[in-house]
Amino acid sequence: MKREETKKIKIGNVYIGGGSPVAIQSMTNTRTEDAGATVSQILKLERAGCDIIRCAVPTMEAAEALTEIKKQIHIPLVADIHFDYRLAIAAIEHGADKIRINPGNIGGEDRVRAVVEKAAEYHVPIRVGVNSGSLEKHILEKFGKVTAEGLAESAMDKVHMIERTGYSEIVVSIKSSDVLMCVKAHELIAKECPYPLHVGITESGTLLSGNIKSSIGLGLILSKGIGDTVRVSLTGSPLEEIRSARLILKTLGLRTGGIEVVSCPTCGRTRIDLIGLANKVEDMVADIPLDIKVAVMGCVVNGPGEAREADIGIAGGVGEGLLIKKGEVVKKVKEEALLETLRQELLHWDE
Repeated sequence: MKREETKKIKIGNVYIGGGSPVAIQSMTNTRTEDAGATVSQILKLERAGCDIIRCAVPTMEAAEALTEIKKQIHIPLVADIHFDYRLAIAAIEHGADKIRINPGNIGGEDRVRAVVEKAAEYHVPIRVGVNSGSLEKHILEKFGKVTAEGLAESAMDKVHMIERTGYSEIVVSIKSSDVLMCVKAHELIAKECPYPLHVGITESGTLLSGNIKSSIGLGLILSKGIGDTVRVSLTGSPLEEIRSARLILKTLGLRTGGIEVVSCPTCGRTRIDLIGLANKVEDMVADIPLDIKVAVMGCVVNGPGEAREADIGIAGGVGEGLLIKKGEVVKKVKEEALLETLRQELLHWDE
């Protein structure tokens, strides 16, 4: 189903599905048992724009740490469970707002039912799903290899397992590192799944390759009206996942807010450190709560014209640069003052 038609699910203080805004997720890479380090990372992710955070719960100590973590954060907390159904039960009892399980690796249906009963008692949604590395043997035998059809069928098998217990607070995840297979699998499952879909390209890679694969995959899926929450899975800082997800959603028109930075490619006319300047501007504006477009241009030849569609911009020259608003040059300053001049303009934008 399209995101407007999926069941609306409440995760802590955030709604997903049923036309709710697409939510951004990430996952901590601290040891969850270390509540202090985990809280510190989550608070940074909150400031960056994370809507829902997931923590690994591989031990009972980690499950117990959720109580203290939950006290100090402001976004929904999801417990990631594998193999031991007792950890899922403990995570719910210690404050998890949602749990992520693979029903296929926590035991038989009796253990799944025990988890579901506890989730129902605490009104905690369950995320179920599959990725291309964990397809069941009978699915692989049926299709001969990992396929989009197999991924969709496996995910729906898990959905039906939860439904047989009478519970329907379900979120579904279906992931592959093969971008086009992942896109096709989402198209297939969206036709029959009434629950919100969590979308991501798993094992997408490092900052460069991961962002490219995730942008293409998420862009194709989300642009079809499919997907209620997203994670950009990167081999890197979770903060980079949030920045990338925000930009993908904003580019697709699925999120507003935050400053969008546009910058020109370098060329032979460039006489300033444009690459360094653009990166500094992007870092500088991350915490400024404006919904505007900022342009960073490399020269004064085309800078004013190219920046016309931006709300404000700077363009470099030889030892100096221009401050531009709506395509009009309003000030000339020394090169070393460009960044601070732009910063002051943004900080006093509404004055």
